[in-house]
Amino acid sequence: MEPLDAAADAHALIRDLLPVLAPTAWFDGGTSEVVVPVGRSEARASTWTLLERCARAPRPAWPRLVDEWLREARDRAFLAIGEMELFGDLRELLRLRIVPKLDPRDREGLVVVPAGDHFDAMVMIEHPRYGGPLTKARAGLLGLRRLGYVVTNTHDRELADVAAREQPLLLGENVRVVTKPGSRYVSALLGEIDQFLPRHNPYGALVGVPSHSTLLLYPITSTAVRRVLPVFADVVREMHDDADDPCAPGVYWSHGERRLTPLRPPADLEGSTEFAALLRRLPDA
Repeated sequence: MEPLDAAADAHALIRDLLPVLAPTAWFDGGTSEVVVPVGRSEARASTWTLLERCARAPRPAWPRLVDEWLREARDRAFLAIGEMELFGDLRELLRLRIVPKLDPRDREGLVVVPAGDHFDAMVMIEHPRYGGPLTKARAGLLGLRRLGYVVTNTHDRELADVAAREQPLLLGENVRVVTKPGSRYVSALLGEIDQFLPRHNPYGALVGVPSHSTLLLYPITSTAVRRVLPVFADVVREMHDDADDPCAPGVYWSHGERRLTPLRPPADLEGSTEFAALLRRLPDA
């Protein structure tokens, strides 16, 4: 049975049990949500999880499943309202954190969207004691749906004072360090590194995200990248291993429409890869 096939009967059971389990709550048939008022606020719980449970169970078990789900929804609602009172306007605390691509089991239940092929963008609650990833359940209960403002929050409140500096890497070769010590969100600039690179940058750049507080960039201009890549990779790995808040240990080549291609030195210096093809086009150092 598909979840939607269980909707009519499951929703009827909800209407029957609500007066007993949550007398002040009501069922919104238009959105298929149970609405639980608490004080001057209200929390909402979508019935989709319940419908999935019912679809997998025999029909005689449905009253018990509905009873259990309503109790869960009621308890989560009171917890959510308590958080609203604790945090104030939770929307003001939401931030965007870029992390290496999560395993499907780890991303289940979290508010996460892909950020390219190798990273995910995770919505976080920025609070010194009660912060952490925003879960789908919490977002639903608090009515947090369109979260476009999270990007603005992150840029305006976390990244406005990020510093960029040149640091020697090899004789005659510098790496660009974009950092804010102690920050958990500099990695969110991974999709905007063009602002830290030369305007004319046809060959792209080496990119490292050793920690969430630091990006390392090396604009590729010549075959000098052959010498730079192994050293760059070692630095990224060492910084990642020593970081309090590590992000990604590898090196990426940023090129064409913000694509990121993982590099594995020294193999990618001579292998028949897209990067090796680039090396053949580069002017001599």
